[in-house]
Amino acid sequence: MKPDLIVLGLGNPGPKYKNTRHNVGWWCLEELESRSNIKIGRGHRHTNLGEGYLSGIPITLAKPQTFMNKSGESAVYVADRYNTDPSKLVVITDDMAIAPGKIRIRAQGGNGGHNGLKSINQRLGTPEFTRIRIGVGRPFDRADELEWVLKSFPPDDLQLVNEAIVRAADAVESILIDGLDRAMNKFN
Repeated sequence: MKPDLIVLGLGNPGPKYKNTRHNVGWWCLEELESRSNIKIGRGHRHTNLGEGYLSGIPITLAKPQTFMNKSGESAVYVADRYNTDPSKLVVITDDMAIAPGKIRIRAQGGNGGHNGLKSINQRLGTPEFTRIRIGVGRPFDRADELEWVLKSFPPDDLQLVNEAIVRAADAVESILIDGLDRAMNKFN
């Protein structure tokens, strides 16, 4: 099945990172799994896949099994596996420049200092893929940023982020049904 869209949710593997800020991309994939009855299973040594339909449209959900800074390996794998253009790729990731509970959709762009996006840009050789960024906030001291993304959320932020996860999944459905421009107008 050739998907209309490939959704790559970024995160870090292993139980140590499951509930961290860096794994909100995986959380969004879990929301999409439950909406679509797509089950993500083993696909490749560094990417787990789930294929099926969301709102009646063929889609692939992809969960990298590499650490964040190697996410480009998964992006290249899914683009090659489905023989598709990077413009059919939607990457869902955390973003410290956005407040918890907020999301932003961009058709293309830089990496904003995010190592996962940097890896994808480098490995694909293009920044021309869609990103849905989920806000996780920033620590007061920039020296603490690495530690920040590898920690879990306080309860108030967690509630806001869980709501943002649902909106990010809604945005994926909107991209599928209405197209990217209309989705950006609706969710940004």
